[in-house]
Amino acid sequence: MLKKLALSAALVLTTGTTGGVALASEGGHTEDIAFSFEGPFGTYDPVQLQRGLKVYTEVCASCHGLKYVPIRTLADPGGPGYSEDEVRAYAKENFEVFDPDLDDTRPAKPSDHFPPSNDPNAPDLSLMAKARKGFEGPHGLLINPLFKGIGGPEHIYSILTGFTGEEKEVAGTTFYENTAFSTGWISMPPPLAGEDVEYDDGTPATLEQEAEDVAAFLMWAAEPKMMARKRAGFMAVLMLSLLSVLLYLTNKKLWYPIKHRGKQANL
Repeated sequence: MLKKLALSAALVLTTGTTGGVALASEGGHTEDIAFSFEGPFGTYDPVQLQRGLKVYTEVCASCHGLKYVPIRTLADPGGPGYSEDEVRAYAKENFEVFDPDLDDTRPAKPSDHFPPSNDPNAPDLSLMAKARKGFEGPHGLLINPLFKGIGGPEHIYSILTGFTGEEKEVAGTTFYENTAFSTGWISMPPPLAGEDVEYDDGTPATLEQEAEDVAAFLMWAAEPKMMARKRAGFMAVLMLSLLSVLLYLTNKKLWYPIKHRGKQANL
């Protein structure tokens, strides 16, 4: 048992915690991307979130939904940074929702949620970045998440960039080779090819850039309050550290007469 643990630790050290590739939970490989929101002090990049929203709206939304994400949250602090008027215009221009009061569809409002998936076989992406593990470590020891995090957005990036171009047909279904899966095959065709959108800030819309941006946006969709949780956690650690120091000094003060009672009697 000890030999196996030692071997696993050696494998972790040799693969490194800053390398470009790590084992994925499904047995494929996941690229380690340096997202701005990683680490205890990381934050979302609102410009990147806006680019990711554009990729989602113009490419992913044709099949996948975000039914757990209210459209109004696009204007929340720590998010893409849109104004309320911009969110209202975005909802009206891009989505229609069914209104039971009208018994018909109408343009979406900020109070509505993103529409659900159009394809029953296409998973909803609201919690995808939080639900998928990207880094597990050798022999399933879950060591890498201590250094790299769960790797959900990295796994999404790896899926979008992991297509090799090979195809095969099984029982009438076409599968596409993808290096992010242990089986190596996925029924979803490559959704991105590069130059699928035109970024407003002039960023080149390469395949890798689009994949990274939409993965960051889906991480925000799954964890919109991540920055607030980080701030609360930092303040909690700070307060607990201060409390520990005060308790230590109080303990020393209270027990000093008892511990030094013999010395005081001799004097």
